[in-house]
Amino acid sequence: MQKQQNIIKSYINAYNNFGIDGMLATLDESIVFENITDGKLTMTLKGINEFKIQAEYGKALFSSRRQTITDFKDASQHTEIEINYHAVLATDLPNGMKKGHELNLKGRSIFKFTENKIVYIRDES
Repeated sequence: MQKQQNIIKSYINAYNNFGIDGMLATLDESIVFENITDGKLTMTLKGINEFKIQAEYGKALFSSRRQTITDFKDASQHTEIEINYHAVLATDLPNGMKKGHELNLKGRSIFKFTENKIVYIRDES
């Protein structure tokens, strides 16, 4: 399980540094990403190409962003992390949030692996 935790740490570190190539390096070609907000599925991405497009879009939205892992929970089929999330918007959003607005959230992410790559991520906030 330590190997999987290290892969997750690499992914989070790349995310925090806007390192799309570093994020992609940890992912399997068939990655499935799901985002859950307030108990509702808000996004599903299938495959590394869809993930890359979304990562590039997301990079432009924030002037800074940081996920901080507060806990790891290893299970037989997956690894779950608890996170604190802080970000600052780089642009105005259609939902009314303005450039410079700070987001502070708590959430969790579930990671599944195939060999030495992440094959599934579910972000919940």
